[in-house]
Amino acid sequence: MNARRRTVLAAGAAGAAALATGCGSSDGGGGEDASPTPTASGNATGGAELARTADIPVGGGTVFKERKVVVTQPEEGEFRAFSAVCTHASCLVSTVSDGTINCPCHGSKYSITDAAVEAGPATRPLPAERITVSGGAIRLG
Repeated sequence: MNARRRTVLAAGAAGAAALATGCGSSDGGGGEDASPTPTASGNATGGAELARTADIPVGGGTVFKERKVVVTQPEEGEFRAFSAVCTHASCLVSTVSDGTINCPCHGSKYSITDAAVEAGPATRPLPAERITVSGGAIRLG
């Protein structure tokens, strides 16, 4: 292989690595936002109301496709929110059942408790979203 071709291939590989690193960092890896945010009691300063607490089933959850977020209630009174965008191929998750958040595209499943991957092909958890719960209202942000 000639020197010019090696240089082009090396530059392409470096660019791909930088792109993958840049894309990978958007999942909240290593930052405070990487862990799910439970209820911030008494704080009603979040955004517009997303749902009522009574609308989120215990041991399940609800996908809000228009907001690209899924809210779960793993145990009574414990609410969690995660991105609804699958970390495998960026499809929107569609359902929450049997303790998992489910992606219809390739079958990835995530835990309703912490969004950890329960079944692949996804290898990264869903990023956490911040919510506030106050007076029976769940607000994003």
